[in-house]
Amino acid sequence: MKEYLQRNERTIRIEYFPVGSPYLNAVEECWRQGKYNILSNYYSDFTNIKQAIADYYRTRRFNLDVKKYLFRSTN
Repeated sequence: MKEYLQRNERTIRIEYFPVGSPYLNAVEECWRQGKYNILSNYYSDFTNIKQAIADYYRTRRFNLDVKKYLFRSTN
């Protein structure tokens, strides 16, 4: 990967997320939605909530505007 990036350094730029900036990370939005949707229900025990979490993330399709994360301002 490093060799590929070096060969294409004129067209590809690596940019790391700033620490503490979840609004720039699409995965954080998925976690936020999951927390809201899963924890808005009552679960009688840990096994039930564990299963609800697994089912949610296994079957959920997130409708994220990926352009929001890919074309964000880098200034």
